[in-house]
Amino acid sequence: MLEKDKLFVGSIPENYDHYMVPLIFEPFALDLARRAASLSPGVVLETAAGTGVVTRALAPKLSSGARYIISDLNQPMLDYAASQQGFDSRLEWRQADALALPFENAAFDLVCCQFGAMFFPNRISGYREAKRVLKPGGHFLFNVWDRIEENVFADDVTNALATMFPDDPPRFLVRTPHGYHDKALIRAELEEAGFSHVVIETKAEQSRASSPRIPALAYCHGTVLRSEIEARAPGKLDVATDCAASAIADRHGDGEIAAKIQAHVIMAVA
Repeated sequence: MLEKDKLFVGSIPENYDHYMVPLIFEPFALDLARRAASLSPGVVLETAAGTGVVTRALAPKLSSGARYIISDLNQPMLDYAASQQGFDSRLEWRQADALALPFENAAFDLVCCQFGAMFFPNRISGYREAKRVLKPGGHFLFNVWDRIEENVFADDVTNALATMFPDDPPRFLVRTPHGYHDKALIRAELEEAGFSHVVIETKAEQSRASSPRIPALAYCHGTVLRSEIEARAPGKLDVATDCAASAIADRHGDGEIAAKIQAHVIMAVA
């Protein structure tokens, strides 16, 4: 991962929540929230919370006496997440680096993280921090995307932009969101960080959109891919979006479309 891959700035958070969340994140957020709630945790930490899709799904499922801290490295994303959540005295919003958490040892029953581990500069350090703040026997629950070929619209957009920029194709989606899919590596890194009873489940869902332009907008405007496009062709973001939309339409049609998305869901015990 490059340092710039963490920079969700400007209008990216709003576009991310408007386009990306319903396109690919909501099904997995509902799944993660269901799994988290089944553990009946009293004190929860969410890291890399993004625009709060898991928070919105999980908060109603927690007990009235629960405490839920929602954190993200990126303050604009966290601010947007807080703005979308109604007041809830159980919730606390904290800007925090998952690799250097500002919390005491053994403070949480559950640490959860939706599609954030791929962005950790050092995953083992991030996992060790999660274990440090978990109570003995507490759970670390997170998910990561499978390889890009199993996530059709992301693959379509990447291939389309490679035709527009053949000498320097934007590779953010391959490099970072879909760059951490080796289950043996995930298990080994968790065990090196001190976790046990690692369970990894591969889960497929459907990504649905009302038109081919929606996934093109989602990926080109709502992720760091936008920064890569603008760096290569200032003022040509809309042209690149049109290129991606055309490629998706050629493959899936001009009306409502659907395609596979796939991720790994991981549970480990501290």
